[in-house]
Amino acid sequence: MKKLLLFVFLLAIGSVSAQSINWMTMNEALAAQKKQPKKIFMDVYTTWCGPCKMLDKNTFSDKDVIEFINKNYYAVKFNGEGTEEITFKDFTYTNPNYQEGRKGRNTTHFFADALKLRGYPSLVFFREDGTLIQAVPGYKTPEQLEIYLKMIANDDYLKLTTAESWQKYQDNFKSTF
Repeated sequence: MKKLLLFVFLLAIGSVSAQSINWMTMNEALAAQKKQPKKIFMDVYTTWCGPCKMLDKNTFSDKDVIEFINKNYYAVKFNGEGTEEITFKDFTYTNPNYQEGRKGRNTTHFFADALKLRGYPSLVFFREDGTLIQAVPGYKTPEQLEIYLKMIANDDYLKLTTAESWQKYQDNFKSTF
């Protein structure tokens, strides 16, 4: 009983918490890459986007997703309509037309434009040197996201140069999530 009460107390004060993705800013991830190269996984969301909220609730709370992302990537959470300044490839991206207090959609951040995103959420992957690999649009369940996470972490994407090779890869992929 005492152990249970201690656990509940520690949980209440935050000493014991559920594992979560170690989110950071893009600038923090790019700086971390210089010290220890690792690919970047970026979740581009907006505050009004329902599927973005579902991604947080259903996918980014999955223990297998959390463990894999934390081990293999620097994880970046980026508001595609926010005000964060991002310095990428010697250029600083901003959102100068952002309207404070606006309800719903706002103006698109210049970095989201530079990535040529087609919608929200978008999951964006970068190489260890910060070079863009690919953006994957739309909501993904843990099982749907797994193939992308593993394909890119293992550099398998470099061998997938045709629609046929991608289809064969999907057909042979064995999910463990």
